[in-house]
Amino acid sequence: MLSIAMIREYRETVERELARKGYTEGLDKIVELDEEMRETLTEFETKRAYQKQLSKKVGMAKAKGEDPSELFAEGKTLAQTVKDFEAKTERLRSELTRAMLHVPNLPDEDVPNGADESENMLVSEHGALREFAFKPLAHWDLLRKGNMLDGGTGAKLSGSGFNCLRNDLAKLERALIDYMIDIHVAEHGYEEISTPFIAREDSMKGTGQLPKFHDDMYKLEDTDLYLIPTAEVTLANCYRDTIFGSEELPRKICGYTPCFRKEAGAAGRDTRGLIRVHQFSKVELINFTTPDKSDEQLQTMISEATKILDRLQLPYRLMLLCTGDMTFSSARTIDIEAYCPGVERWLEISSCSNCRDFQARRMKTRFKDEDNRNQLVHILNGSGLALPRLLVAIAENYQQEDGLVRIPQVLKKYFPGKDFLG
Repeated sequence: MLSIAMIREYRETVERELARKGYTEGLDKIVELDEEMRETLTEFETKRAYQKQLSKKVGMAKAKGEDPSELFAEGKTLAQTVKDFEAKTERLRSELTRAMLHVPNLPDEDVPNGADESENMLVSEHGALREFAFKPLAHWDLLRKGNMLDGGTGAKLSGSGFNCLRNDLAKLERALIDYMIDIHVAEHGYEEISTPFIAREDSMKGTGQLPKFHDDMYKLEDTDLYLIPTAEVTLANCYRDTIFGSEELPRKICGYTPCFRKEAGAAGRDTRGLIRVHQFSKVELINFTTPDKSDEQLQTMISEATKILDRLQLPYRLMLLCTGDMTFSSARTIDIEAYCPGVERWLEISSCSNCRDFQARRMKTRFKDEDNRNQLVHILNGSGLALPRLLVAIAENYQQEDGLVRIPQVLKKYFPGKDFLG
């Protein structure tokens, strides 16, 4: 959530930056609510202060043996007035908060303008694209041949957009989860946390999934519970209403969860295979840090995620997302895309984002600065990595002419005695 003080002081700048991100509703309602709420709060505090004075006058009158009945009558009327102003203040504060929850984070100044992913900016490319002596197959043909990808049974069980992974593909997913978490914990200093796969509404609001993306999520009927769209929700909210000591930062946590998304705005896109699905596995990275270190920590997180691809010897590139392709909560996002020769596309395999203090303000996640004052932390998140497209990248880059898929060298310990999947 943005700072209302910043909106008051820099309204034109905030509106201009929000427009770059596609938010063109303006801030009139928010500013009006804020002004009315502050005026009402002032009235409430003034009348409450007079109420206390009146109470003292009653006590003094009694001590002098005087009749306090008129003061009692005035106090009774004033008590109701104070109560009314208090209720109005809370109502306006709630309305203001609800309105603010719909306003996205501001993009960093150097984030390029753009309408969609076609206007993202290439930062760098890594690894050579494999040259094939044959036409590489798309993963859906390749993995079905080996009885590893079973979309038919997934659709029978849960509907379109769901898959069953069988045999060595299921094992490969499990191996990758272990492999990635082991690296992030042992080499990168993350604490592993296994969180619930269901989150309350206030947790969804904390990281910015609600109210904006209500239609993209699976809600449990007659509850305020949702299946998580990303482990970012539960991991980040582990430290909601927390005040860190500055020496505790950066605090780095990671975890594996399945993720559930309706993909309501993507009907008809990438319906084959594993590119766009309603349930997928992901290893998530979360970093809580001080504002002066957040840019540095974003680069660190990117290097931590790409180390997995380097060791798997997969070609990838880094893309700076334009304003039209960024998430609601992000101020800056670098996508990591792996090249998949079967579908002849670069596929996003991780997004590493700096949300600055946007989520921390919602979750009241703070730290003590050197003057012992409470300050908002900066929160970063990134996939380290997402599994479906990583499986696609491995299958399509490691495929052989006979249809077998070679097992990457670093994963052979999970497949003793085998060189190929299937």
